[in-house]
This record gives sequence, structure tokens and C-alpha cells, in this order.
Amino acid sequence: MDFKQIQELIKTINKSNIGELCIEEKDFKICIKQKEDPAPVYTQAAPAITPVAISAAPVAAALPVASTPASVEDNSDKYITIKSPMIGTFYRKSAPEKPNLVDEGADVTVGKVVCVIEAMKLFNEIESEVSGKIVKVLVDDASPVEYDQPLFLVEP
Repeated sequence: MDFKQIQELIKTINKSNIGELCIEEKDFKICIKQKEDPAPVYTQAAPAITPVAISAAPVAAALPVASTPASVEDNSDKYITIKSPMIGTFYRKSAPEKPNLVDEGADVTVGKVVCVIEAMKLFNEIESEVSGKIVKVLVDDASPVEYDQPLFLVEP
């Protein structure tokens, strides 16, 4: 069985009500199972939030487009940084038609979801571990993020 035949078989099974199909030939065996619930899987990861003094250079190096305003640079030692706990795609909304989870100036409490990071088709809700006010959103919506990359500045 070649790759095209396998693709066509998968398409056919997806369109049908067949739950599972196994084909076994001389030295070849394939089993295709349909998911019972095609709904997306949402998991929740513990956010990495640590107090860090932010300087303009690391922020500019990580995000060359976004610059930190002078008022934030002057008082950067009093802010807490919410960092990405994983590699993935950063989203400010839980769904395309929904409003942003948080905006600059919004108050956050411990446990409030501040963003979603998609990694390997899983949407991970990132929660705040501090209470305070979002001073700056450091990443654009639908942008790739790295592990430990600063996402938000929070004034406790």
C-alpha cells in the first residue's frame, strides 16, 4: 500500500461512521481509528512568573519591533514580568471572535488567564500568579514565543 492509498483511506474513514479499520497484508499492517470527540483539547500549564528587573536591551533584542516607553524604562525595577512557560504561538484571545483576555491597564488577579499559547495543536491557558495591573504587553498577537520570553509587565 503506497502513501496516496493510505491518505485516501484516511479521508474515506473520516467521512464515514467507521470507528476503527485495520488492514493487514504480507509484511504490512495499518490500523486507523477515528476520534470519538473531535473537540480541541485544552490543557493548563503553570505560568512562569518571576520578579525581574527589565532593561531596554533584552526587550529590544527579543522583540525588535516593540519598544518600551520611557515611563516603563525609568521604573522597570518595580515591575514583575510574566514569562512564557513554553515555546509556541502567543494569542491574546481565547478564540478569534472573543475579546482580548487582558489589555494594557487591565487589573489581573492570581489565577486569571492572561493569554493562550498554542504548542503542538494544544492551547495552553497561561494564568497570572500575581495580582496587579498590566503595564505593557510585550508580544504581538499570533506571534511565536520562546521559552522564558517576557510576555507582560505587571505593576504589583
